[in-house]
Amino acid sequence: MAQSPVVITVAPNGAYKQKTDHPALPITAAEIAIAAEQAVQAGATMIHAHARDDQGRHSLDPVLNQQVWDAIRQRVDDRIVVQLTTEAAGVFKPDQQIAMVRKVKPEAVSFALRELIPDPTSVKQATAFFHWVAEQQLIPQYILYSAEELEWYKQLRQTGVIPEQPHQLLFVLGRYHQQQQSSPQDLEPFLQSGCKDLNWMVCAFGKAEHLCARRALELDGDVRVGFENNLLNSRGQQAADNAELVRQVSDMADAVNRSRMSANQFRRYFMA
Repeated sequence: MAQSPVVITVAPNGAYKQKTDHPALPITAAEIAIAAEQAVQAGATMIHAHARDDQGRHSLDPVLNQQVWDAIRQRVDDRIVVQLTTEAAGVFKPDQQIAMVRKVKPEAVSFALRELIPDPTSVKQATAFFHWVAEQQLIPQYILYSAEELEWYKQLRQTGVIPEQPHQLLFVLGRYHQQQQSSPQDLEPFLQSGCKDLNWMVCAFGKAEHLCARRALELDGDVRVGFENNLLNSRGQQAADNAELVRQVSDMADAVNRSRMSANQFRRYFMA
């Protein structure tokens, strides 16, 4: 029986890796735009993009993030959803994360709850920001690292900190495991915590990324892959580029009878 169309997201660079890790890792706005085009051709719905500064460091500078946004749009028009990240990377505070989003107003944005609400005094500011995101009709993705954080998310939603706006969850597997290696079993605590009626996606660190992606596909979840989390293909060899990892998931989706959601289908779904 056919399942729902899958959202495949490419995360081509992340906050930390450099070209010394892989020569095809995109750093500049132009390189990220090329990666986006290749990912679209391989079956991606969305790109999760990190802007980098002149030294190749992850940046929340609104100007640099706008440049990434503009470069992708000029290259692929609206054929891919562009999601910018507010990742703190141990450097940026909630004020800086929020300021970038308010300035650029990307169509989609991801943020880790633990970074925007690092302590109880941050709840008021985060609530105002989350509701502003809803008012602006940006598409949010809340990043969760454990089943405990999933329960926290549910509490925040129940108390109105997180508005009842269509949004995604990203379950991160393997981030805090030894050598940042994940396995499909890492998804089980999230599932046991209860995912019914939740729109969720998985990203997984390390060489088992493809196995975790397959498990998510089988469970009607969405998938994020790319060099941010893993450089290896399903054969354990270094992937040629991000598009190869996207193509793997696209082929796996075919195998479990799941079509790919287009960028415009995604927009209609979350703007309904």
